[in-house]
Amino acid sequence: MPRRRIEKTRADELLDELLEDYQGPEAILGKDGLLKQLSKRLVERALQAELGHHLNHEQQSNNVQVESQAELVRNSRNGYSAKTVQGDLGQIPLQIPRDRHSTFEPVLVPKGQRRLAGLEEKVIGLYARGSSTRDIQAHLQELYGVEISATLISQVTDVVIEEVRQWQSRPLEPVYPILWLDALVVKVRDNNRVCNKAVYLALGVNLEGHKELLGIWLSQTEGAKFWLGILTELKNRGLQDVFIACVDGLSGFPDAIEAVYPQTQVQLCIVHLVRNSLKYVPWKQQRQVAAELKLIYQASTVEQAEDALTTFAQKWDSRYPTISQLWLRHWEQIIPFFNYPADIRRAIYTTNAIESLNRSLRKVLKTKGSFPDDESVVKLLYLVLRNIARKWTMPIRDWKAALSRFAIEFPDRFPQ
Repeated sequence: MPRRRIEKTRADELLDELLEDYQGPEAILGKDGLLKQLSKRLVERALQAELGHHLNHEQQSNNVQVESQAELVRNSRNGYSAKTVQGDLGQIPLQIPRDRHSTFEPVLVPKGQRRLAGLEEKVIGLYARGSSTRDIQAHLQELYGVEISATLISQVTDVVIEEVRQWQSRPLEPVYPILWLDALVVKVRDNNRVCNKAVYLALGVNLEGHKELLGIWLSQTEGAKFWLGILTELKNRGLQDVFIACVDGLSGFPDAIEAVYPQTQVQLCIVHLVRNSLKYVPWKQQRQVAAELKLIYQASTVEQAEDALTTFAQKWDSRYPTISQLWLRHWEQIIPFFNYPADIRRAIYTTNAIESLNRSLRKVLKTKGSFPDDESVVKLLYLVLRNIARKWTMPIRDWKAALSRFAIEFPDRFPQ
């Protein structure tokens, strides 16, 4: 009989023996069920194997010299110490083996660690989905019988902060053809009162067409001056050129971009513009107005877009004159994408990327009344964005055609 089949047969026989007195789910999954007992035995056996490996390695390399004696004394096992750790199945009491010279450092359950691997990942995963500390405690208690404190949850998630610092200062590629710049608002407690703060996001597309979040920043309000500081930081981290920057209608934003990247085309975010336009329209007429605004930004050429805007103004200026004036005021930042063929405008201009990102963030943020401090905001958003970025495996649509167009439009700036 083949060896693999023999091993499988033995494993099946062992399982049958373990389940011989099976009396229901509680016997396996309960507080002192079979799984918990097996976990305890498995961890303790692994620790015994670790100590055995340590002693063998020590014997082969160096014997330990005690005090000033020349006599060489061989290290050996020296009983156990009791330790209770938190795991997926609740609290597990363990017997940690010791050696006579106290040189053994367990890897599976390091000294000072009170949690088995796996629990921290569950805490961070729940936190990244917007679960509150109380929700995480209840979830782990209900599913695994694990009781953990709010302090422990905070300590587990605080480990992410150092990762955030390294991520936030990492070097960037020299060219990102497209860069979306946007901000959203969160509530943060500051000096015993809750106030609104702006979270700044910079989302780039690299030369391979993959989306990449370049950083997260917080400020009291959204302003062009703060954006200027962010753009300067991006340049210091290695980003030397951007072909098109997609932004909202914030006053002074184009000037801030030009100060750092003078050759960059500034493209106004149409979604923001339409949203701002509809603020002046009653709900019953918003669908009709939005449909006629679409005729402007979906026109084939700049001339057709200008004609559509004129037609819109003639029809709606008597009731909503602010809308056409808003579009005319930003016209120079609206029209850059008309330079590109219609079939690749979506790839080089679309705001779907940043809008989709913001929707995912707001879905989590709406579960939070307010944050205790700025660090907790960055910590949560980083974890959420890390989960979102795992789905960015494919280049954005029509990227090869867009890249070819960029090579034609910017021959001197396009990297070889």
